Amino acid sequence: MVTTENSLPEPRVLAQPLALACGATIPNRFCKAAMTEGLASPRGVPGEALEKLYRRWSRGGAGLLLSGNIMVDGRYLERGGNAVLENDLQLEQFRRWAAAGTEAGNQFWVQLNHPGRQCSRIVNSQPLSPSGVQLELLGNFAKPREMTVADIKNVIHRFGRSAALVKEAGFTGVQIHSAHGYLGSQFLSPVTNRRQDEWGGTLANRARFLLETVDEVRRQTDPTFPISVKLNSADFQKGGFTLEECLQVATWLGQHGVDLLEISGGTYENLVFMDTSGDSEKRESTRRREAFFLEYAEAIAAATTVPLMITGGFRKVSTMVSAIEAGTTAMIGLARPFCVAPDLVNDILTGHLEQLPDHEKQLVLGKGFLGTASSSAAIRAINNQGQAGWYYHQIRRLARDQPPREQLGVLNAFCRHMVNDFSLGIQRRRLG
Repeated sequence: MVTTENSLPEPRVLAQPLALACGATIPNRFCKAAMTEGLASPRGVPGEALEKLYRRWSRGGAGLLLSGNIMVDGRYLERGGNAVLENDLQLEQFRRWAAAGTEAGNQFWVQLNHPGRQCSRIVNSQPLSPSGVQLELLGNFAKPREMTVADIKNVIHRFGRSAALVKEAGFTGVQIHSAHGYLGSQFLSPVTNRRQDEWGGTLANRARFLLETVDEVRRQTDPTFPISVKLNSADFQKGGFTLEECLQVATWLGQHGVDLLEISGGTYENLVFMDTSGDSEKRESTRRREAFFLEYAEAIAAATTVPLMITGGFRKVSTMVSAIEAGTTAMIGLARPFCVAPDLVNDILTGHLEQLPDHEKQLVLGKGFLGTASSSAAIRAINNQGQAGWYYHQIRRLARDQPPREQLGVLNAFCRHMVNDFSLGIQRRRLG
């Protein structure tokens, strides 16, 4: 690896543009990956806060920005404060958001999503899922209704309709979220998809929802519009979606014309990229590596011609350079570091930054916090949600043109997060 005189890794490979099969080009190899913002109005309309936030990130130098979850059906949200794009009634507000997020000439893609059963009780007391398998997590989720075939086809159409509106609003691409236990991921996993019809059982049937969604998005946009998919490398859950199945789905996605494949992993029950305990079912060799999913990406890259993006854990520039040079990934996905260092890409590409901030190590409660050994699961939940809340707090500050508040503790962040999300959910529920 080439290094500069000051011993920082040479970032030239990270500055190279990436040409996609659809004809679009990403200016460099950095992506501000999707993070749920919770900054839209109770009716799901983006406003000044999201414009300020993404204008700031656009100026930070990343070649690609991905929005957080934008929902295709306003009845079912991942959390209160999600933006919703299901019709053209607020298209002007989305146009302003798109213009702000592309100010510096970067790509700005919308991540489209449907939560399936991962829709909290506060928002909707009867979510949808491929099968009626309830998510047991702090009592926050109701038992879902098994989707009818008409429900399935309606959601697929909604993804296409929302993608067409994304394009009309001036965003430059779209990502279909099929990871982290959301609806697309629920169809892929035997744990949550126990159907016996053409939408369940074999892997080909379980992948039908995702592949038909990709086809519908392409049908309602055009061949030159970038389409990405976020896919689990594995669920890291007994009986769930496996790496071997991921390899086959990745191959199919290439055949269906996907332009960029983001690799992640886990579900709400086992969010491996947020696990601070080291107790997850990840391979030990993967846990030791800096970027969580690099080991899995090596196998996936060999199975598909679609360029990959790896998100999760990258902190050293030298690791990023090595991953690109080795061909393991074509794009470096970064999320949380952008919350406290929005200029990090500019700093890397000018040779002024060698390692990104990593606050997770400080945002951890000790095992003795609740006093008993049986409290470890509760501590892990508080740590994970407290870390998420800490970064949500920084996002809200960026959206107000305020500097990060790095001294906020994990317990304080956890409480703020719970109160804020409950309030957002209640506001949304009152609208019906």
